[in-house]
Amino acid sequence: MKKSKFSETQIVSILNEAEQGRKVEEICRKHGISSATYYNWKSKYGGMSASDLKRIKELEEENAKLKRMFADVSLENQAIKELFSKKGW
Repeated sequence: MKKSKFSETQIVSILNEAEQGRKVEEICRKHGISSATYYNWKSKYGGMSASDLKRIKELEEENAKLKRMFADVSLENQAIKELFSKKGW
């Protein structure tokens, strides 16, 4: 997946320009993006603030950490089950 040249906070600030009354075409020309990109961003980040984005990032990182922890525990559990089945318990 191609990395955007804009950070998420920059995207939110660009979207906020339209909320302040500027025309979408003008904003797209100023920042060098297509109108399709603008509307994709709007569907993904519309109505968010920078603090919302920060909180979402934190939650995504925590979720990834919890998924790794669950995977580790599942592997340990499976290994213990295999060990007990070999011992005949």
